Order: sequence, then C-alpha cells, then structure tokens
Amino acid sequence: MARYWVIGGEYADTAFERIAGGGEEERIGPFESYEAAKAEWQARAWASVDSAHARYRIEEEGAAPGYWVVGGHYKDTHFREPADPAGETWSGPFPTYEAAKAEWARLAWSSVDDALARYRIENHRHRPRAPNEDATDP
Repeated sequence: MARYWVIGGEYADTAFERIAGGGEEERIGPFESYEAAKAEWQARAWASVDSAHARYRIEEEGAAPGYWVVGGHYKDTHFREPADPAGETWSGPFPTYEAAKAEWARLAWSSVDDALARYRIENHRHRPRAPNEDATDP
C-alpha cells in the first residue's frame, strides 16, 4: 500500500532550493492515502498563500522517479475544488525534479496574477486516479 508525504516549508528565496535559516525541509506524514496527503498540502498551501517563499509538494514513499506538475484554476483560494469540471491538470511525468520544476515555474509564472491558480510538484510511480475516474482510462 502506498504512503504519501507532504514536503516543503519556507525557503530562503524563490529558487526553492534552501530552507530559510538552514535546516531540512518539513516532512509531514506519512499519510495512508493520496487524498489525505492532498488535504494536508491544501491546508499548508492556504496557510502560506501570502508567502512567495513557501512551497510544498506531495511524494509517494518509495516512488520511482516520475514527477508530475499538478494544479490549475480553482473555485476559491482554499484550492480544494478545481474550477474545471474535468479536475486538476497533470503535466508529466518528468524524469527529474528539476525538469518538473522548470514546468512548474512556467505554469506558475504564466498565472502569477491569478489568485485562484496554484500548481505543485508530486512524485508518484503513476498518476493517481480521482475517486470518480474510470479505471480503464489511460
């Protein structure tokens, strides 16, 4: 059974490579379901929405490299319900975190003036399916 972690914190700058004041990234979890990890990510994203230096991501424990950029436009600033009835957009998988980060930056900067847009990087073996998604879809 997969377990998930929410990882991140307050970084020294918007390169998101070093935690402010040194130290390690926060590791919150493990969570037994993707949905539980995503709820924690949403809570952290909302709590840090005014900090340009705060970022969090979701990682699947033991996942082989496969980074996804996930997000889009949401109905409100709680970032729980996507505005698009089809759900969040998933870009990837990318072979490295750096490649996913480049796509995340492109998407984040293209929507920088939209308070209802949010993107995150996740590490999964495969893209998790939404509860209402047909298991036969690719």
